[in-house]
Amino acid sequence: MTHEEIMDKIRRIFWDVFDDDTLVIEDSTNSSDIEDWDSLEHITLVVSMEKEFDLKFDLKEVNALANVGEMADLIASKL
Repeated sequence: MTHEEIMDKIRRIFWDVFDDDTLVIEDSTNSSDIEDWDSLEHITLVVSMEKEFDLKFDLKEVNALANVGEMADLIASKL
């Protein structure tokens, strides 16, 4: 799966979790870019990505992520 294919799935997850398909989700997007991205939404995002990509994240891995691009890279490394 290419980076862009992973990002397309991630964008759909963000749109679903935040119920807003106008969000622009790029590699550099982080929690400060989305007003409603709080700790609860973060957990929802992580669980949704685990389900979508059929994998599990380690808490340390998730805590080390700085932006969506790093999440996409982590997903790619596990596929």
